[in-house]
Amino acid sequence: MSVEYGGKTVFGANIGIMMLETQFPRIYGDIANANTWGFPVQYRIVRGATPDKVVRGNPLELVDGFIAAAQDLVAHGCDGLTTNCGFLALIQDKISEAVPVPVATSSLMQIPMVQAMLPPGKRVGVITISFASLTEAHLKAAGAPLDTPIVGTDQGRAFTHGILDDQPSMDFADCRLDLLDAARNLLESHDDIGAIVLECTNMTPYAADIRKLTGLPVYSIFTLVNWFHAGLIPQRFPLELNDPKGMPSRP
Repeated sequence: MSVEYGGKTVFGANIGIMMLETQFPRIYGDIANANTWGFPVQYRIVRGATPDKVVRGNPLELVDGFIAAAQDLVAHGCDGLTTNCGFLALIQDKISEAVPVPVATSSLMQIPMVQAMLPPGKRVGVITISFASLTEAHLKAAGAPLDTPIVGTDQGRAFTHGILDDQPSMDFADCRLDLLDAARNLLESHDDIGAIVLECTNMTPYAADIRKLTGLPVYSIFTLVNWFHAGLIPQRFPLELNDPKGMPSRP
């Protein structure tokens, strides 16, 4: 007889995503397009937490709203939490202290792990939505080296303006060019880049193009959350599919 246990209201949607309040369009690959994910996720909007306030302002002033959203997601069955802005690394400790589940607020948290995988003499480089706003405090909060090379899309055609000013429409072809320009700038400015981490959660749709252009591994919120989810819901490998010699048999 198989015994199942409860303890929460919603099952099967284990990742909770705390969302900024926005209106700009969300394309396939964006964290806020639910079709991006190969598993169910739950969303909560933090009212008043606009991209401008979080990136150009101080997200610590909004932490109570994020804590409330985090606690509500946990109450609705989430076993792990993330956010839709890399700048929220600044509130990682506050959220972690407020909920009983793992929290990964920022794509920047991948930097130490990716750095450990690189050959000697190579470093992780970061592309951010706002070079002017990404500080040593954000890197420190993510556990990243303070001298991590960073470039931004601030001077681009559409990406930074469209998102930080929360425009109701965006030219995504121009956004792609902005990301490719930033990647070129990163490699031209630093000859020791071995991998790229995308700070902004809206950059994932362009990761494959950046990889093709640079030839380097590209990590994003998509890689982080998929890794995160794999730990929360490990792949099951039924023992009965193995033959007596220990070799996998055909299902």
